[in-house]
Amino acid sequence: MKVHHADIVISAVDKKQYPETDIPEIALAGRSNVGKSSFINTLLERKNLARTSSKPGKTQTLNFYLIENSFHFVDVPGYGYAKVSKTERAKWGKMIETYLTQRSQLRAVISLIDVRHAPSKEDVQMYEFLKYYDIPVIVVATKADKIPRGKWNKHESMIKKSLNFDGNDHFILFSSETKQGKEQAWSVIEAYLELPADDAGNKE
Repeated sequence: MKVHHADIVISAVDKKQYPETDIPEIALAGRSNVGKSSFINTLLERKNLARTSSKPGKTQTLNFYLIENSFHFVDVPGYGYAKVSKTERAKWGKMIETYLTQRSQLRAVISLIDVRHAPSKEDVQMYEFLKYYDIPVIVVATKADKIPRGKWNKHESMIKKSLNFDGNDHFILFSSETKQGKEQAWSVIEAYLELPADDAGNKE
């Protein structure tokens, strides 16, 4: 997909603030330093639409990006950042859970995991959460440029084993530096966006 129009339309902390549209949404979830902002910017071919931060845990809202006036990317707060208080983490968790389980416009969740390391406990919990609620999940292993290509299969196997990965789900090796996986990611995302009208869900 060639993106000509992309804008952040709202940063929400409550479902009352969600955009009142019926257009489909793709959410992005992952640890605070996994590279969600870089993933978004790479796909949209923007340098800083999604702001990368040297301070993990800074994103505290659900950020809705309107793409081509036809769908939203929804960037949810990064999890697993130790310096955020337990109270704050619990609040974020509830906000994320409410969105993921109650938003009828949601078509799939992109679960981003750092390819260099085994999935964290939070990564596994997120994957299991999405599977429990039967929410389509696309696993994107970021920072593929940080390991030799010859070790990609080894790291992919490590991640899949830790997640108890469902072979029906999509797995994409991605790098914002080399653009590895960009076209594959768009292909999968577009497949979820092009659902029959009957599956579009009702406006909340």
